[in-house]
Amino acid sequence: MVHINIVCVGKIKEQYLKDAISEYSKRLSKYCVLKVIELGDKKIPDKSNSSLELQIKNSESLDIISHLSKDSYTICLDLKGKQYSSEEFAQKLNDIQLINSSITFVIGGSLGFNDNVRKVSNESICFSKMTFPHQLIRVFLLEQIYRAFKINNGEVYHK
Repeated sequence: MVHINIVCVGKIKEQYLKDAISEYSKRLSKYCVLKVIELGDKKIPDKSNSSLELQIKNSESLDIISHLSKDSYTICLDLKGKQYSSEEFAQKLNDIQLINSSITFVIGGSLGFNDNVRKVSNESICFSKMTFPHQLIRVFLLEQIYRAFKINNGEVYHK
């Protein structure tokens, strides 16, 4: 059984997001071993500047990298990444599973992550050119992983 890891910055505070994450985690248990690693996010002061924000992003990026395994195929979620349809994403996950039993997804904090995270990742994907809260992207990711397993197993899932 494939291992899916999600390394993400920040805790989920909103109950409706916790409920959605819990539901998709439960659904995914049929297909994979899911592990979510929540890293602490650094507080961004109200009177912030670009230098301070860069320090925060670099610090969070170092924390992300320290939680990545070289044995896992790593995909970072990034506005600069490649966009896939759900079917293409399902095929991508299927192809990865043929060569690796562990896939790690990275979701940065509200400031994103630096180029070092991109460099240690096998690839970057983008869900949309639009900007979404990183907490909501976690729900999107879990839903798309679930959808991919359903597609790859020839099971019906709403379109």
